[in-house]
Amino acid sequence: MRKERLERYSRHVVLDEVGLNGQLRLSNSMVTIVGAGGLGSPALLYLAAAGIGKIRVIDDDVVDESNLQRQVIHSEAEVGCSKVKSVQRRLSALDSEIVIEPIEERVCPENAERLLSGSDVVIDGTDSFEARYSINDACKILGIPWVFASVLRFEGQVSVFNYVNGPNYRDLFPDSPPPELAPSCADAGVLGAITGILGSIQAAEAIKILLGIGKTLSGRLLILDAMTMETRILKIRFQGKKESEDVVELGLSNSISPSIQPTQLKSMMDNGVELFLLDVRRSDEESIASIEGTDLRIEHFNIPGEVDRLPLSVPIIVYCHSGVRSASVVKYLGSLPAFESRVSNLVGGIDLWSREIDPNIPRY
Repeated sequence: MRKERLERYSRHVVLDEVGLNGQLRLSNSMVTIVGAGGLGSPALLYLAAAGIGKIRVIDDDVVDESNLQRQVIHSEAEVGCSKVKSVQRRLSALDSEIVIEPIEERVCPENAERLLSGSDVVIDGTDSFEARYSINDACKILGIPWVFASVLRFEGQVSVFNYVNGPNYRDLFPDSPPPELAPSCADAGVLGAITGILGSIQAAEAIKILLGIGKTLSGRLLILDAMTMETRILKIRFQGKKESEDVVELGLSNSISPSIQPTQLKSMMDNGVELFLLDVRRSDEESIASIEGTDLRIEHFNIPGEVDRLPLSVPIIVYCHSGVRSASVVKYLGSLPAFESRVSNLVGGIDLWSREIDPNIPRY
């Protein structure tokens, strides 16, 4: 490595865990980033700054003015231009010696293996379940680790898949959630700074994987709530392990109807039946009122990433305001072996509960 390049990366080289050999390894690595948006922007910038020798960026979109709120790699001058070409110009200006390979395509099952082949690590910067399944399945076939992240509103999640015999994405999400549980940032909104935090974590995980240092998020899901600035790390269960078989047995032995009337739930509560009451409304709705005995609130579109917070041995009753969002959650959870026949939707939600059971609960 030339003296001027060595000086550029001196803050890396002095780290015992990196050193000169580690920096040379980074310079000989190739990372593919799928999606040059909110997550891809910080990941691309930090990987280029770290001296990754070749970066392949895949995106078929153009820069829109609404992107600039969070996609910090782009500028006003790039509005209307190809995102991958915008990335190429920005990263080449940051470091003229790294190789940027822009690909204007959308990753799908038909092309994923071809587009990801040759990568040492793949980073997911998409907001599409189809793209994530395509990335996951191709990486599993090709033997490539990949770093997942998703953001919505004020929350985000990060994990590492297909790394050193760890789980893959289908161990966390066996099937794609229904559309109503997977709103886009355009529909639900996103705090721009959250994408910066999560994308930077993705870059750090990718660098750790390339260097073989530290403890990655393989087998763990990091969840960030920016409203409280609290994080949780959940363990990801592997499908096919004995513990998963036990979960299925527990589910079958605690079967329950897919829907339940308020009067039926009240009777179960009065008779001391052990159950888990799950609220899937927004936090502002919770502040108005909740059903007494509620065990947990998880906003409905966050359920796919937080199933590990749900119990495995008792019936789960799900409610929202009117029963619509909770019905979607019950449909999704019922598709998972661990929760099959063990989740039920409270018909009419808290609104009907207020009318039929507890008039002290304010209606809204």
